[in-house]
Amino acid sequence: MKALTEEYKVTKTRQVMTLRDSKDAKVRGAKVKIRTGRKWKAEEAVKEAETRLKHSVIVGVTAVGRQGFGMTTKPRWDTANEKGRRELVQQEIRQMEEESRNVKAVGMKQQGSWLNWQGARSRALTWSEIWSMEGYRLSFLLRSVYDVLPSPSNLYTWGLIEDPTCTLCKDKPASLQHVLSACPVALKDGRYTWRHDSVLKTIAAKLDTTRRKKRKMQKNITFVNFVRAGEKKDNQAEGLGILGTASDWQMTADIHQRMSFPAEIAATSLRPDIVIWSQGTRQAVLLELTVPWEDRIEEAYERKMAKYQQLVEDCKQRGWRTWCMAIEVGCRGFAGQSMWRALRTLGVVGAERKKLITEVCREAEVASQWIWRKRDEVWKSAK
Repeated sequence: MKALTEEYKVTKTRQVMTLRDSKDAKVRGAKVKIRTGRKWKAEEAVKEAETRLKHSVIVGVTAVGRQGFGMTTKPRWDTANEKGRRELVQQEIRQMEEESRNVKAVGMKQQGSWLNWQGARSRALTWSEIWSMEGYRLSFLLRSVYDVLPSPSNLYTWGLIEDPTCTLCKDKPASLQHVLSACPVALKDGRYTWRHDSVLKTIAAKLDTTRRKKRKMQKNITFVNFVRAGEKKDNQAEGLGILGTASDWQMTADIHQRMSFPAEIAATSLRPDIVIWSQGTRQAVLLELTVPWEDRIEEAYERKMAKYQQLVEDCKQRGWRTWCMAIEVGCRGFAGQSMWRALRTLGVVGAERKKLITEVCREAEVASQWIWRKRDEVWKSAK
């Protein structure tokens, strides 16, 4: 959610750049002064943002948090056109506001823990989404992000109860993290599995639709289009991805039944959540979904990739071109960077990718909301 102050500054910044960079000489020469308050000047903010962007070009690509190079991409100031530079300046103004908020959040250990979500993508709530949300759902989303829900652990900290122990496992303090992702009794009851399958259904349905699409086949996968000297960028749609390299894709998903790995690919007892394969081109894609606590998204990614590394090697030795993609969706509804990259690699791009991630995040959030509401009750699967 964006503060009104941030939107005000972005609007004033847009006005300054629109008038200053206008193609009409009379508009540029009018020198219209954008009126703001005493504490903040739009013209000075634009100059500062442009200076920061130029400096970032000199510094080059840097790691974001604990992520490696290339995990997060950003347009460059020196290669952007006029419209792109306006957008970059506005993004930089937002980043400056975000930095000032982060300074305050760092001082709060619990409410500022979201700053450690290195592998999660940011999420924006529009006013239309807020108005369409149920009150309880909006309250759960905001309070869960800042970890201020009345969990037994928080109630104990606030002095409202004497014992913070989980009522299910009766072993550890029932913090929000414990309730949503770490209680062994809830795991045994199938609560986390139910949430996992709810998210997996949404992903599997979209991938099943995508693999059935009739499209122009391409021999190789195209991800980057290089522009040679003297040429212009060809503004075409993004590459078709892996699913655009064959027309006989088959798919199986591990939902509500014990799926067996396709015997024609390899013999194994491992069961990835989704397997997509093409017998004609001998290609296989393994997808493994995890719905972890947002702080542990990177840990879950590394663990799942290591789990299926040997299976990928076995498939390759049998002549199959194999990809293994671990995708993560946080239990509070924040998708991991790994899911964004995996969808791009498969060929789900543009508005379809954004829509799918929105739906997936909503499924995870709503499922976690139900787990929270029924945290002290015995589920039917446990009776």
